[in-house]
Amino acid sequence: MSLSHIVLSSGRSIELTELWMSSTYGGMLEGYPCKPINDMKVRGFQQEAERMSSFAPVHLVTPRREYPDQTAGAFGPVEVLPSVACIGAFRSTAVAPELDPVLHRSALTVAWFQPVPDIPSGEEADLALRSIRWEELAQDYEL
Repeated sequence: MSLSHIVLSSGRSIELTELWMSSTYGGMLEGYPCKPINDMKVRGFQQEAERMSSFAPVHLVTPRREYPDQTAGAFGPVEVLPSVACIGAFRSTAVAPELDPVLHRSALTVAWFQPVPDIPSGEEADLALRSIRWEELAQDYEL
């Protein structure tokens, strides 16, 4: 049973089977969000997704960065990532057309950031998430 279904821009329907969410800046005790901190957070988040993914390839959706205050501190201007970091396991029909559709599926683990702790669903999911190039990134597997 899936948590939700998303229709990609390509028209392919994918299902979200697992979802992990956390606060992007949870546990940040000192400093402020800036490019060096965010670069470390994004790299660490991608590594966490790779550790969590048992057999599917991992894709990081490049996060949007906002600059609400151009006043530069010691590490440059304030740069803010969306407040919720997500890792999701997605499944769909097989990518390779020659595979038996009864016996094969495709899988991809996706890491992305979003502004609110909602489960992405349908055609209302964020455009960056719906723009995933499934056919290039996902891996087929046998049931």
